[in-house]
Amino acid sequence: MNTILEVENLKVYFKTILGDAKSVDGVSLKVFEGEILGIAGESGCGKSTLVEGILKIYKPPCYIPEGKVYYKGIDLLSLPEEEFRKLRWKELSYVPQGSMNSLNPVIKIEEQMIDGILSHADITYREAKELALSALNSVGMPPDVLEMYPHELSGGMRQRVCIAMSLCLNPKIVFADEPITGLDVVMQKLNLQTLGDLRDKYGITVVMVAHDMACHAEICDRICIMYAGKVLEVGSTIDIFSDPLHPYTKGLLSAVPSLEKRNLKGIPGLAPSPLEWPSGCRFHPRCSYRMKICEEEEPVLEEVQPGRSVACFLYGGR
Repeated sequence: MNTILEVENLKVYFKTILGDAKSVDGVSLKVFEGEILGIAGESGCGKSTLVEGILKIYKPPCYIPEGKVYYKGIDLLSLPEEEFRKLRWKELSYVPQGSMNSLNPVIKIEEQMIDGILSHADITYREAKELALSALNSVGMPPDVLEMYPHELSGGMRQRVCIAMSLCLNPKIVFADEPITGLDVVMQKLNLQTLGDLRDKYGITVVMVAHDMACHAEICDRICIMYAGKVLEVGSTIDIFSDPLHPYTKGLLSAVPSLEKRNLKGIPGLAPSPLEWPSGCRFHPRCSYRMKICEEEEPVLEEVQPGRSVACFLYGGR
C-alpha cells in the first residue's frame, strides 16, 4: 500500500509552571492511502493532541520541539503557516472533537459552510453553494439543511454537517476526532457508516480518534494503540482484536463489554501524568507481565510480524 502520510518522532508539549507536559512524546506512524486508521487509547494518552500537532492547529502554550510530518514528500511542519493553511481543507481536513458545539449558533448552516469554502478556494458564491450541497448529499443530509440554524438540528445532524464541511473541497485525508461523542447509539451507527462510506465511495483516507474500541472494530482497517504519549502497538483491526500482543492492548480489550463476558476486567492503577512519565516502559507500573528491564529501559516500537508492530520486551523491544 502507498504511504500518504508519515509521522516521524513527533513530540507535542505544553509549557506549564511545573515544566513541560509531554502529551505526545515521540510518535512515529504511517497512514496508507485509502485506509481508515483508528487511533485508540484511554483519555489523556495524547490521541487528540497528536492530530492537532500533525495539522498544526495547536495554540500556545502548546509547541512542537521535535518531529517531522511528511505528506506527499513535503515536511508539513517546516512549511510557513500561510502555505500550510492552503493545504488545510483542500488536502487535509479536520472534524474537531465536540464538533456539535463548533457551529456558530446565530448563523445559518449555508453561510458557515460557504464562508469556509470561499476562504480556501478562489470560486464564486454560486459554485461554493453547489459544493456545500454536494457535501451535504454525500453524508445523507437534505439540501434544506442549508437554510437552518444549528439549534434546529439534532446533535447527530450537527455532527454530520461538520463532516460535510470537512468534505467540501475533496480532501485526500480527513481527521475525525471523537466523531461520535455524545450521540445515541443510532446516530453513532449512522455517523460511523458515513465515515466508512467516504473511503468506500470516494477513496478518502480517514484517521479516526476514539477511545471506544467497538467504534474502531466497526470501520477501521488498522488500529494504532497509544498510551502515555507513545504508540505501543499497531496492527490490522482483525489482528488487534483476535490476538492482541501488548499487555496494555490486552487490558483495553478485556474491559470491553460483551454478551460472552460475565466479569469485566479493568486495568489496575492510574495513567501517569505527562509532567513526569515513568522510567523505562511507561506501562510497567500497571503491567502484570513486567520484568526488571521494563523499569529501566524504554522498549522500541518494532515490527514483529508482517504489518504488526509492538513496543514491548516480551517481543524484543530493544
